[in-house]
Amino acid sequence: MSRIEAVSRLLLVDDDVELCELLASYLAREGFSVDVAPGDSTSVDRALAGGYALVILDVMLPGASGFDLLRRLRAASTLPVLMLTAKGDATDRVVGLELGADDYLPKPFNPQELAARIRAILRRAAPRVSPATVPLVIGDLEIDPGARLVRRAGAPVAVTTVEFDLLEALARVAGQVVSRETLVRDVLGRDFSPFDRSIDTHVYNLRRKIGPLRDGTDRIKGVRGVGYLYAKPGATDRSHA
Repeated sequence: MSRIEAVSRLLLVDDDVELCELLASYLAREGFSVDVAPGDSTSVDRALAGGYALVILDVMLPGASGFDLLRRLRAASTLPVLMLTAKGDATDRVVGLELGADDYLPKPFNPQELAARIRAILRRAAPRVSPATVPLVIGDLEIDPGARLVRRAGAPVAVTTVEFDLLEALARVAGQVVSRETLVRDVLGRDFSPFDRSIDTHVYNLRRKIGPLRDGTDRIKGVRGVGYLYAKPGATDRSHA
């Protein structure tokens, strides 16, 4: 059992009692501790106060929607969130990612895939242990891998776990294009699918949070058919999406 699994306490927010029992039992065998919440208005307070490592949040809830709960959670915390969406409903997935979810999984799903997604998110969220980690500074943007903090012009920028890893991956090779396949594999921790637009939604969210360069151009530029790059300040622009 890994260190991450041994200490990971999860909150499952879903009103499907049978599914919750099944998942709680399976995830317990995988080394996780799982608490269940029915999805009412108290779920956010419980998530914030319970010392959880991750929240599994269903979109369809009887009271407030999963989106409403995610909005409230993101207003107060960057606690990792994996959303459960209806099978084939791409709109729910995009909305969830735009609101700050770290990942999503459409129902029905294989519990093994759920456990794999959880592990991938927790690996990204785990604190870096190297004392030699040096903050990365590009223009007015500072990325501190050790503390997992982002600052723009000295002011903190609240980013999710996925957004931090995405920004760091692009900034470390600023001026070079990183393929979507590489970003999906290294940042999301899964195999690339041409129909999966998750990484594009995370880039969109990140652009909004870190803002443009001082000259008004995008910090993160899309290269059609290839991927994305973090623009070096003062670099000559090329043909980007």
